[in-house]
Amino acid sequence: MNVFTYCSTRTLRRQLQAVANPDTIAAGEVLIRAGSPGHAMLVVDVAEDGYGHRIYLLAQSYMPAQDIHIVVAPDGGLSPWYRADASAGLIHTPEWTFKTSELCSWPAIK
Repeated sequence: MNVFTYCSTRTLRRQLQAVANPDTIAAGEVLIRAGSPGHAMLVVDVAEDGYGHRIYLLAQSYMPAQDIHIVVAPDGGLSPWYRADASAGLIHTPEWTFKTSELCSWPAIK
């Protein structure tokens, strides 16, 4: 596909907006590290308990992005679910560690 010739984590990051509060993580948001190599993970689902604690699922693929899969959470307790905890400052995945500031959303369509 020609799209992979022109699209990268660098170009995608320029189009996304940082999420102000990572504790409010939502499906469709993206963890993204722009670069070469860079990487992106998609938040595919979020669940919340009666106390407002959130957990979420991450999915990823590699180039070409044809074989997407759910990412295992390294803590093991709720795997494959991750706990939303902005106070940690980091999100550890099996292969990448993201800063919570790397959580981004798509701009609103006007």
